[in-house]
Amino acid sequence: MSSTESPRGSSYDLEDKGAGWLVFSAIMLGLAGLLGLIDGIVTATKSSFYVSGSRYVFSGPSTWGWIMIIMGAITVFAAFGIFRGVQWARWFGMGIASVQALVQLLSIQAYPFWSLCVFALDVLVVYGLAVYGGRRLDV
Repeated sequence: MSSTESPRGSSYDLEDKGAGWLVFSAIMLGLAGLLGLIDGIVTATKSSFYVSGSRYVFSGPSTWGWIMIIMGAITVFAAFGIFRGVQWARWFGMGIASVQALVQLLSIQAYPFWSLCVFALDVLVVYGLAVYGGRRLDV
């Protein structure tokens, strides 16, 4: 073995530095979108699931449910674009993850711990796409 080879193999050496962050960002963005869809459906149909007596910034739980359904569908769309390696999907994913983070903070009254968890994941997705999103993702 020469001094330039890695003991882990050549496929490891060719891996880009940020490929893991891109895969993480795409998977988490898709997962957050799917969970947002489920969360929105639950909110729109059965509002007693959440903390009783919670007050929303505007309107009621049914409206927030539809907002979360729409955001979830758009987020899943952005995740598919990131997996395809399209450059616009990087910027779109960063924007939609930021908006979704704000939506989660606005709905923190209904389900506090869940909203903070999804907010933290959205922040990590924005970081991964901002720092390493310029590379093409080959999965």
